[in-house]
Amino acid sequence: MTDPARVFDQLERHGVGFFSGVPDSLLKDFCAYVTDHAPSENHVITANEGAAVGMAVGYHLATDGLALVYMQNSGLGNVVNPLLSLADVEVFSIPMILMVGWRGEPGVKDEPQHVKQGRVTLALLDAMEIPYVILPSEPEAAESEISRAVTMAREKSCPVALVVRKGTFSPYRRKQAADLDQPMSREQAIGCLVEEIEPGAVVVSTTGMISRELFEVRQQRGEEAGRDFLTVGSMGHASSIAFGVASRQPDRPVYCFDGDGAMLMHLGSLAVLGQAAPANFKHIVLNNGSHDSVGGQPTVGLAVRFGDIARACGYSHIGRAHEPKALRKAMAELRDARGPALLEIEVRKGSRDDLGRPTSTPLQNKEAFMRLLRNAV
Repeated sequence: MTDPARVFDQLERHGVGFFSGVPDSLLKDFCAYVTDHAPSENHVITANEGAAVGMAVGYHLATDGLALVYMQNSGLGNVVNPLLSLADVEVFSIPMILMVGWRGEPGVKDEPQHVKQGRVTLALLDAMEIPYVILPSEPEAAESEISRAVTMAREKSCPVALVVRKGTFSPYRRKQAADLDQPMSREQAIGCLVEEIEPGAVVVSTTGMISRELFEVRQQRGEEAGRDFLTVGSMGHASSIAFGVASRQPDRPVYCFDGDGAMLMHLGSLAVLGQAAPANFKHIVLNNGSHDSVGGQPTVGLAVRFGDIARACGYSHIGRAHEPKALRKAMAELRDARGPALLEIEVRKGSRDDLGRPTSTPLQNKEAFMRLLRNAV
């Protein structure tokens, strides 16, 4: 394994002066080190990966310097446009370093949503004509490849990718900032929500811990899993999936269980949903101000007034809660409200160590959900 501090120091010695991106579990030790040691003006955790590329472009224009953009390989989908239509050598020719966590690397066991993404990662970089090196875990070899990547980015004036395998970085524990002492964990809040949702309603839950915890709550209650579409991958799109269901089944209450990081990633969807105004759409955001599924790096979620944004976008009802009694009252109001309606719930960071994963495959979940939707409300 290679030390995140050693990699960070080498990047700075090579003139990399700005870091931005969306955290990834394979990069969590490096991201944590950057969060602790890069000055705040030189590091921004962005809402999505495309925005991070835009910041890297702006940094280069202002300084002639080199920025690093970090992401999970699933984030490559969000950067195709700015990389090819903005940073490419045939357009503005912007040098930068991309650090890409290689989830689903062939031969390495991973979750279903990462398998194909991992299989085609290098092919995607080849198709975009982005040079890449695979970062070795041995420190001296890693330094050599980082030097090569930086030199290539400068000489060719183009983006160059450092592809990072699982286990490349040695552990680094972030200096913890003081967390808000919220009365509820996210799983407790989900349990309360499930108790309060009316019969006949369905749930679309966002990727990561929220879907895992929802699945376990259903299992503990002995309820059918088909009531929930457990989104995997496609971070930030659960609300659009839920809208697609709600618009075709207007007599059925449709709930979206969202996270603050996922909501921020595609915040523009609030405007579209607000103007489409599906009366049966209920949007719940579980906000702990962190990317909990990939290492707990901070988001700006707790500094943002999601309710005010949603109201400005056309949502007809806004609620907020942070403890069980208030949550049950807010849910009663949400059930009676005409959608689109939003309920923001502030919860603690973290999850229990023995949290499981859904035992059904994505395809099985889809088929069970569709069977339930075919039944009348």
